Amino acid sequence: MADAATQELTLKDFQSDQEVRWCPGCGDYAILKAVQSVFPSLGVPKERFVVVSGIGCSSRFPYYMDTFGFHTIHGRAPAVATGLKTSRPDLEVWVVTGDGDAMSIGGNHLIHVLRRNVGVKILMFNNRIYGLTKGQYSPTSEVGKRTASTPLGSIDNPFNPLTLALGAGATFVARGVDIFVPQLKALLERAAAHPGAAYVEIYQNCNIFNDGAFTYVTDKEARKSQVLSLEHGQPLVYDEGRKGLVLDGFSFKVVDLEAGEATLDDLVVWDETDRTLAWLAANLLPPDFPTPIGVLRAVEEPRYETQVVAQIEAQRKKLGDGSLEDLLYRGDLWTVGEDGKVSEGRGAGAGSHGSGSSAG
Repeated sequence: MADAATQELTLKDFQSDQEVRWCPGCGDYAILKAVQSVFPSLGVPKERFVVVSGIGCSSRFPYYMDTFGFHTIHGRAPAVATGLKTSRPDLEVWVVTGDGDAMSIGGNHLIHVLRRNVGVKILMFNNRIYGLTKGQYSPTSEVGKRTASTPLGSIDNPFNPLTLALGAGATFVARGVDIFVPQLKALLERAAAHPGAAYVEIYQNCNIFNDGAFTYVTDKEARKSQVLSLEHGQPLVYDEGRKGLVLDGFSFKVVDLEAGEATLDDLVVWDETDRTLAWLAANLLPPDFPTPIGVLRAVEEPRYETQVVAQIEAQRKKLGDGSLEDLLYRGDLWTVGEDGKVSEGRGAGAGSHGSGSSAG
C-alpha cells in the first residue's frame, strides 16, 4: 500500500461529505470542480492543503473541499491566510473570496497580502453583485446598476480588480472564466506553481441576482470575437485571427488584419513580465476592446514568509533560543505587594515572578 504522502490522489479525494448548496446553475459549481480536479495533479500531500474563506456564497468553499479549512469573517481571509502561511510556510494556503468580500470590507487586507507577496493563492470570484445578502450592488457593479440598494441605478465607478492587484504590486495576476474550464484549470496550475502571492480574478455568473453579467465574453459567438487569450511570447491576436492589438503611443489600438491595417509582425508580443503591458491589458474594456483572459503578470520577487523565517533564524543564531518568560519580564517591571504598595525594578528578574506582578 502506498504511503499517504505519496499515493496518487484523485478528484474524489478532495470532495467532502457535505452537500454542495449553491443555487442550481451557479458558476461556483464549475470553479469547485476545477479546483478539485487540479489539486490532485499538483503532487502535494493532501494534508498540506488549507482553504481559507471570508463571507459570501463563494466562501462556503472550505466546506466542500476535503482539506483543512477555515471559514473566517467578512473580508479577513487574507489576514488569516497571512498568519497561517507565515507560521507554516510548508502549507499550500488558498484563499477563496468574492468581489464584495475582497473589494469592500476586505480591500485593505487584500492589497497588503499582495504588497507583501505572501505565498498564498487568492481566487476572487467576481459576479458583480452581493449574492449571499440578496442582490445589492457590489464594488465591481457597473455604473447604472439597478439593485435593491440602488433602485435608481448605481452612481459609483466600479473597481477594476486587475488594476487594483497590479497597483498593489502583485507578482502574479490572472483572469479566468467559470465555464472556460480547460483554461481555468491551466490558470490554477500556474497560480499553484507561482512561489509568491497569486491573484486570479474569475468571472462567475450569479444566475439569480445578476444573470448574464458576462455574456459579452461567455456567449459562444462572443468567445470567438471578443476574447483575447494572453499567451506569453505570442502576438495579441483575436477574433479568430482577424484582429489584433498594436501600440499607439501609450495605449493599445485595434487593427483589422484582414483589411491589411497591419501584419502579425506589427502586433504587440505578449510579455507577462512587463508590468506596463499588464496595466494596459487590464484596462481593456468592451465594447471598444476585447476582454483579456489569461496571465497578465508573472514575476518572482522575495516572499514575505521566507524573509520572516530568515530574520528569526538569524536572530536565533545571534542570541540563541529565548523563552517566553524572559520576554515577559524584560524591561521595566513593577511589583504590587499585598499591602497595595508598588515597588519598581529594572531588567529581567527585577520584580517578583509570582502572583500580583505586572509588567509595563
